[in-house]
Amino acid sequence: MDEFNNAKISPDSLITLFSQAPVALSLLMGENFVIESANQHILQLWGKSSSVIGMPLIEGLPEIRDQEFLSILKEVYTTGVPFRGNKVLCYLERHSRMEACYFDFIYSPVYDDKGKVNGVSVVATEVTSQVLSEMKLAESELRFKELLLNADFSTAIYRGEDLVIELANDRMIETWGKDKSVIGMPLEKALPELEGQPYIQLLQNVYKDGKTYAATEDRVDLLVDGKLQTFYYNFTYKPIRNLSGEIYAILNMAVDVTDIVESKERMRKNAEELSLSEAKYKNLSEAMPQIVWTASPDGEFTYFNERMEEYLGLNQHELQPRDVSSFIHPDDLPKILSVWRKASQHKTDFEVEHRAFDKKTGDYLSLIHI
Repeated sequence: MDEFNNAKISPDSLITLFSQAPVALSLLMGENFVIESANQHILQLWGKSSSVIGMPLIEGLPEIRDQEFLSILKEVYTTGVPFRGNKVLCYLERHSRMEACYFDFIYSPVYDDKGKVNGVSVVATEVTSQVLSEMKLAESELRFKELLLNADFSTAIYRGEDLVIELANDRMIETWGKDKSVIGMPLEKALPELEGQPYIQLLQNVYKDGKTYAATEDRVDLLVDGKLQTFYYNFTYKPIRNLSGEIYAILNMAVDVTDIVESKERMRKNAEELSLSEAKYKNLSEAMPQIVWTASPDGEFTYFNERMEEYLGLNQHELQPRDVSSFIHPDDLPKILSVWRKASQHKTDFEVEHRAFDKKTGDYLSLIHI
């Protein structure tokens, strides 16, 4: 291309070339940039007819007067140095209305037979659709990132195979025990304490195979407040793809469930201790000479020791839940039920004297329940 720019080609040859070329081309001659030639492609881009040929550029396209293109053309005409523009915004009057357009273009000097610049050639390609698509994508990504930054849970985006931290909201920064200086760093460098833990490898696997990874109550050791601490998280690693379907980043969302996990562990230990306590209680009650029993608030027996079986001649199968009438004297039953209800409602001690039937002797024994 540079050889073409520096070649001394006559305007007539260029005009013939431009008129037959399949791309948008124009030849602007002299200091006033008279439109010497403009093929159909560039006329369509300008939104003009062939009537502009022979006019100075500023007359043929008056809408560009206050735009940057005239000054760029003058620079190329004066210095002989080509100019390449990429995705440059241009306002053109097309179809009777002003439109915002974007162009890739090249302004190249044209020389006369004495080696002096006497014009500028224009090669242009409209890229408006591409630029607008990129703008929409960028806007969509911006909204997506704003959403993630304001999320109620820890969120981060790792870009590329090196897992560079592209985004991390305040919750994730706090989770890591770091500050915002880690943004832009590879995750492995930002959180060196992850060495020996599985997370870097898991992320690399997601980047390679494209499968989302989810975990529940996973343990992670992080250096927070200057010391290595253990936390538990529910989290996901989800691949992010570009328009071509290629993975270029990973989205990490996490919820701290450390309190829940620790609470479960405390409950498990308490249950074990309670089970041991119950076993000790039963062993003690079985060794006592007195009758020992327990019941729920609605009167259902949950336990009684062997002394009860011995004194009353009952066994576990004969004593039905809530059915105490079979061994209590009928005259004492109303009083027992009344005292039981009051004790249950007011959470007070249950104390009552009553007679209980002894199957061995066939008589009623006098008992006190406390």
